[in-house]
Amino acid sequence: MTAASGAYDDAHDETYDETYGGADDARELLPTATPARTRAAVRELLRPRRALAWTAFAMMAAATAVGLITQPLLGHIVDLVTEEREAGALTLPVVLLVAVAVGQGVLTAIGRTMVSRLGETVLAELRERFVERALRLPLDRLEKAGSGDLTARVTRDVSRVAEAVRGALPQLASSVLAIVLTLGALAVLDWRFLLAALLAVPVQAYTARWYVRRAVPLYARERIATGAQQQQLLDTVSGAATVRAHRLEASHAGRVDARSRAAVALRLRGVRLLMGFYNRLHVAEYLGLSAVLVAGYVLVRDGSASIGTATAAALYFHSLFGPVNVALVLLDDAQAATAGLARLVGVVDAREQGGSGESSGRPGGRPAVGVSVSGVSHAYEPGRPVLHDVDLELRPKEKVALVGASGAGKSTLAKLLAGIHTPAAGRIDVGGAAPDESGRTVALVTQEVHVFAGRLADDLRLARPGAADEELREALARVGALGWAEALPQGLDTVVGEGGHRLTADRAQQLALARLVLADPPVAVLDEATAEAGSLGARRLEEAAERALEGRTALVVAHRLSQAAAADRVVVMEEGRVAESGTHDELRAADGPYAALWRAWSAGRTADAERADAEQDGTGRDDAERDDAERDTEGAGRPGA
Repeated sequence: MTAASGAYDDAHDETYDETYGGADDARELLPTATPARTRAAVRELLRPRRALAWTAFAMMAAATAVGLITQPLLGHIVDLVTEEREAGALTLPVVLLVAVAVGQGVLTAIGRTMVSRLGETVLAELRERFVERALRLPLDRLEKAGSGDLTARVTRDVSRVAEAVRGALPQLASSVLAIVLTLGALAVLDWRFLLAALLAVPVQAYTARWYVRRAVPLYARERIATGAQQQQLLDTVSGAATVRAHRLEASHAGRVDARSRAAVALRLRGVRLLMGFYNRLHVAEYLGLSAVLVAGYVLVRDGSASIGTATAAALYFHSLFGPVNVALVLLDDAQAATAGLARLVGVVDAREQGGSGESSGRPGGRPAVGVSVSGVSHAYEPGRPVLHDVDLELRPKEKVALVGASGAGKSTLAKLLAGIHTPAAGRIDVGGAAPDESGRTVALVTQEVHVFAGRLADDLRLARPGAADEELREALARVGALGWAEALPQGLDTVVGEGGHRLTADRAQQLALARLVLADPPVAVLDEATAEAGSLGARRLEEAAERALEGRTALVVAHRLSQAAAADRVVVMEEGRVAESGTHDELRAADGPYAALWRAWSAGRTADAERADAEQDGTGRDDAERDDAERDTEGAGRPGA
């Protein structure tokens, strides 16, 4: 590849930025570690395993050293043939060649096994750190980056690093050792053979430098392009119904096509770069081998070396083709793995959400705290504010219900109070600190809860890892879930979630409320946490939520106004502002927005009750009772049911 092609690459970079770079300007990708920080992270991971690392290195070095006996033995055989010795003279060299092959094979197997074990152990710890830190990142940071960026790091980047650890790392270690020891063996034969072999080094060094300078940024850009591609695919697939409803299929297909073309274009550039890399390596090989053969001819002619010695020198250099090519070719895998490793370490080093405070381990173990919202405004997109100068006070252990029409800003305020987002203006104090600085002080339960795959007890212990079985039962009993939990096939040991016993929406929400009880935060935020259940399920969940919130400062985004009626205070929001605040009775008497909402909700509730009475079945079991019967049989025949 010429200088002109390098100019083309630079021009292509600018074109890529103009064409595709702007598409991700709105996203703040998760951080990527610097090369120095990446190396430091690797050293930190290797430090506790130094003994294994040194032992593996020693075994690989021994295997390489044993293998280097092959060339002198072959040279000796050449001398024996040249001197026309008896056939029996070849027996010992041949036996030694077999012994060398067996010894090298055994030592190589042991060494590579130890190197692989070292790499896999380090990779496993890096994965654990990555997952642990990713789970602690502020949710607004993840939302700004997009799920595609995190998904690409969890999948492609981890896979690249894993492939390098399993394949490239052992081969690279073996190749580097072979190169160093072979050059030393050439010097032992005759220093002039070493000088001849070193003529290839400048070409190889230039090739490596030329490749690395282009490969490092190229692979980093490819990782970003792949993340953007995955993000666009996720956005399009997850929002397929909305895309079809608004007839945006062509627009989204065009975006997917553009992101895919960007990723493919960068991958093809990598292929062209690799082809130029191989071409330069071939030039170095031919140059070095020619120099060694010429040196051998001169030394044999002068009587300074035998034909066998010259043969051994040529074989030594020829044996370098493999290790040198492997070492340089592995730069391709190394650069891709390094780019992926830097992205993983970047997440590992990212700032965690909140402090390191832990749950007290006892219900009510934390002191009660109040919440102060002062002049808070927020916008997800510049120029489109969702909240406007909101002021709100929650006294310690006070339960405040937040009501209003859809789009009034209720959920946004709830997320700000929970520390998921940072307000664009104003301040939120939770016990005298910002939500993201107050430790594990605020817990958020939304209507979208997740049942993790595994034992029910393990799902609960996510909130308090050290909780005893009796504490788990107390938490379940507090939210009215102990009965159905113990009635499961294996009780708390029943596998739930994906591939296990299926939990209905209200039971999954009870599970989330039980985790809230176990976490025992002084402040809790419920964002329409009972919205997914049916009428009877909603009543049960409201009762469960009441018990889970006892003794806590609480903000409840009310889906049903019955929750507002039971709250200490009701706050009504309209168009991102606080429209009313007071008790249920005070706001009904004021005949304002809340009174209108209450009348509309009460009328709908009466109509629903009349329809339920009319649809009651002939056996005396109403819909609520049938729901219970269906819940009891749900999951039958499923794995773990």
